[in-house]
Amino acid sequence: MTTGRNRKAIVVGAGIGGLAAAACLRRVGMDVEVYERARELRPAGGALSFMTNAVVALRTLGIDLRLEENAEILEELHFLTARGRVIRTLRFKEICDRLGAPSFGVTRTLLQRLLLEQAGDCPVVLGAAATGFTPDGDGVRVHFEDGREARGDVLIGADGFGSAVRRQIAGPETPRETGYLCWVATPEFTHPRVTKQYGAHYWGRGRRFGLANIGGGRVYWWGTKNMPAERARDWDGDKDEIVRAYAGWADEVRAAVAATPFEQITAFPARDRPFLESWGRGPVTLLGDAAHPMMTSLGQGACMAVEDAVVLAHHLAREPGSPQRALRAYEAERRPRTRRIVEGAHALSGLEQTESPLRLMGRNLFFRLAPSSVLDKQNAEYLDFPGTRATDDHTMEVQP
Repeated sequence: MTTGRNRKAIVVGAGIGGLAAAACLRRVGMDVEVYERARELRPAGGALSFMTNAVVALRTLGIDLRLEENAEILEELHFLTARGRVIRTLRFKEICDRLGAPSFGVTRTLLQRLLLEQAGDCPVVLGAAATGFTPDGDGVRVHFEDGREARGDVLIGADGFGSAVRRQIAGPETPRETGYLCWVATPEFTHPRVTKQYGAHYWGRGRRFGLANIGGGRVYWWGTKNMPAERARDWDGDKDEIVRAYAGWADEVRAAVAATPFEQITAFPARDRPFLESWGRGPVTLLGDAAHPMMTSLGQGACMAVEDAVVLAHHLAREPGSPQRALRAYEAERRPRTRRIVEGAHALSGLEQTESPLRLMGRNLFFRLAPSSVLDKQNAEYLDFPGTRATDDHTMEVQP
């Protein structure tokens, strides 16, 4: 930075987006404080896809998480019927190679640890639930539930789906509930069909199942089931309900569910929000799920949060004397891409969860017969980080 003092960012939320923001902002020389409402950093949700676009984005700031040493590379994804018949296999190794980095399947625990390492000496304050903010001169003051306050030059709301920062910016909102429940788990599990780098989506009628080898003798699986939104919101079922949901499905699906202790399964309703056009004002902006929560169908939720963090850091580095102008430029750059991903994931989610026999047949037939060039073009669009490239040398070492 070129000012007489380092600018300070307050980041609310220590999920993947918040920790990515801390790592990226420290990389360009900003002071950062992270505040998290939870009393311990306990990842939820098991594992996620960390795709080429997120890897390449971090590299523009000189950040390499060295995932090749710790996570499984994803080179293809099988789409199968409920009983395991192949609909289509997407092979995206060639696309990833062309774009300059692999895609990975990684546990949230590992990704959190690697981002914390990149954040260096950035303090992470736990048990701090943000309730709102007040502009303060050329900066901002953040208020917390226990009465404490923190002041910074900018505030980054990375506090997830129920963001308190977003609520003050956008006002009360109603989630867009989609009428199905998600189960996720990362059990110890082996199966002859689940080979190294195995990744598959199984499509049923009103139900789906995903299964990926994440290394270390573990898999990541997720399942969905259509049900009324009010029941999905407060699901109180048991392991037997999950077993029944996949009765008659492929052997590896049933075996993965059977091998997972019920207490290791997390359940949550599938929901997002209509796209928000205004992410901030003054010294405040949003990032990740706080800005653009999305359905999981494209596997880009965490990746979009990381892209946000990288683009935000580049803009703040370019405008060291005008952080508020940098925030507006960041928002303008990110809105078009994240809008496409949010809307695409929502549309695909509805198609994948269909119970209509005609739509189900059309879905499978189209996916089986669509030209590879069409699907490759779409995949390349998602996997190609379109943001700030490394032509501007803003990379700085994390300060001691």
